Amino acid sequence: MNQGSIFNCGFALVMNKRFISLFLLIFTLMGMMACQEKKAVSKQVKVELQSPFWSFNTSRTAKSSLSGTVPEAGLLLSDDQSKGFTIRFTADIKSVAREQTLLEIPQVLKVYLRKHDPDDRKIQNYPAYKMLDGSVPVLEASLSLQSPWDPKKFQDMTVGIPLAILDRPEGKHDIILQFSGVQWTIYIDGRLYDNDFALGYPLASRMKLWSLNPDYVSEANLYEPAIQPEQIAAPTPQIASNIQYWTPPYHNAWVGDVVTFFHDGRYHVFYLFDRRGHASKFGRGGHYFEHLSTTDFQTWVEHKPATPLEYQWETFGTGTPFLFNGKLCISYGLHTTRIYPKEETTLPMQWTYLEKNGYTGSFNYDTIQGLVPAGSTYSISEDGVTNFKKTHILYHPCENPSIYTDPDGNLKMLANYGARGTWKADSVNGGWKCLDADFPLGGDCTFFFRWGEYDYIIGGFTRLWSKLAKDPEFAYKDVVVEGTDFYNGLSVPAITEIPGGRFLMAGWLKMQNWGGPLVIHELIQYPDGRIGTKWMDEIIPATGTPKKLSAKLTGTGDFPVSSKSFMLTFKVYPDQPRQGNLKVLFLPEKGEESACEWQLQLDKARAQYGTNLTATYASSEKTLREGGAPQTASNYAIENGIDTSKPFMVRILVDGSDKFGGSLIDTEIAAQRTMISYRPELTVGNLRFCMEGISVQDISLAPLSD
Repeated sequence: MNQGSIFNCGFALVMNKRFISLFLLIFTLMGMMACQEKKAVSKQVKVELQSPFWSFNTSRTAKSSLSGTVPEAGLLLSDDQSKGFTIRFTADIKSVAREQTLLEIPQVLKVYLRKHDPDDRKIQNYPAYKMLDGSVPVLEASLSLQSPWDPKKFQDMTVGIPLAILDRPEGKHDIILQFSGVQWTIYIDGRLYDNDFALGYPLASRMKLWSLNPDYVSEANLYEPAIQPEQIAAPTPQIASNIQYWTPPYHNAWVGDVVTFFHDGRYHVFYLFDRRGHASKFGRGGHYFEHLSTTDFQTWVEHKPATPLEYQWETFGTGTPFLFNGKLCISYGLHTTRIYPKEETTLPMQWTYLEKNGYTGSFNYDTIQGLVPAGSTYSISEDGVTNFKKTHILYHPCENPSIYTDPDGNLKMLANYGARGTWKADSVNGGWKCLDADFPLGGDCTFFFRWGEYDYIIGGFTRLWSKLAKDPEFAYKDVVVEGTDFYNGLSVPAITEIPGGRFLMAGWLKMQNWGGPLVIHELIQYPDGRIGTKWMDEIIPATGTPKKLSAKLTGTGDFPVSSKSFMLTFKVYPDQPRQGNLKVLFLPEKGEESACEWQLQLDKARAQYGTNLTATYASSEKTLREGGAPQTASNYAIENGIDTSKPFMVRILVDGSDKFGGSLIDTEIAAQRTMISYRPELTVGNLRFCMEGISVQDISLAPLSD
């Protein structure tokens, strides 16, 4: 081999080695990038929803029919409207400059199109769905109901939708209006969109004539009595992408009071289904328990309602799930006194029995004549998971019964709303004796739980007590007074133990009025019994690939945000242990009017949400101990429970939503405390960091996945 050949071979060998090295480097980098991207994208949680589609069998002869050639006709309906009626019509939906009536029964029923104020979210929350031009045309149907107490008084009950909620807002649609005697409901193209729960009935003597507008409606049929619809499978699976911050999939529907339970490998969430922010049923609420559950916290299932409303006098309040005789049960209150005077209900009878006998009675309300049921009742699951059946048993006069089995196996109850104290019985069905007439204090919903060596009772919006488990009942101390509570912006949180010695806190976040999205956080416990909160890793909303905004920041830094929903993470490094201040401003794309400031004071182990339109730090907000109101989910502070002596991580989730009409901001501090706030009218477009005595490192932002 000559020298040139040797050179060429050597050159080729070197080049091959370089090529191989370069290839391996590229392959390694690609692998690292893939791993980073994989780590950045969280596992998607899904909620399998019930079908919203219903079928009406309209094969029977209609009571009356209208058409383009017969746009008006007489009506002869039953004087007794308790069995209701169904109207089915075909409408050609068009944009309107002013209100247009589509169908009408004078003085009784009216279906119409109108333009709604895009800034008005009261009651129906129509601006949750806007047209591309920002307008909010709506379709509404009002029904005049005669008062059950005053025959001269009538009220209009209105159901409706923003047209933008439809896949095809304009054009022909099959519309069904259903008055069942209990519910007033609108269905469009077979899908249920809105309903309300009646008080009173339409006056049949007024229902003598009806008409349609041929410019919009081609035909209409009225059926009496009401047709009972059948729930049918949806054309495609109904899947929601997250359980965290979830709301029922309607423009005006929210999660109300939440109660939770873990049984036989399944975590159950029961919640009071709310429409209109407590304004349904003419302001009485019209609440009942809906039901979700999961076996792995990744896939959630929406079940049929646990306690559906079946009578006009029904509207329900909070209770608790519990086990009795091996069966899954749920207690709840009949909030009948929101509708009828106490004297017309069963409550006086129940209190008289209690005072005479020293324990509560057991009454089947189906057998009681002349009085409206009120007080405590419960339902039993027929399969241990769902399929709840009402017992119709009244067992206590309180209207928010919190039943539980204590660690010694005793059946106990904390009485709320209309009563107070701790009670004990051998059976759910009456015989409840009072153990402590003065504790807990009653009022809002209370829940007992034991964690290790400590017992706790959490009460509604603002109360928390604890004691050593070995101590007597009178040893409970007020944790709120000590400033070591763990309220974090949620309303009426419920606590449940799950496997692994973990405890979850679930509640709702106040938004427009009453009710809001579901929020679930995890609790942590310290050796002295104090409790903190952190995010539950399994249900953190999935994110896309994070973008690093800054490796290290001191002083001030501004960053634009391109996604209205995102996760912000960063590490806080104090210059000196437990010293320094930090604020993060969440700013709209332009201006500062709806801005929110999150502030952390390391020297006081204190954090707050506030409103700041200046270059300085916002003034101090109050903690719950100081008279603040975390349950409003607006401006408030938390104190204690944050270790600021060493570097720590902060994670902030921002969920901007058209339905919310603003943004939800959920902050986790050092995996020790969480705090959550709702900011109306805020869509975050910019972030601003300001700090003193600290540096912030590894600031990253990742958009939330759809």
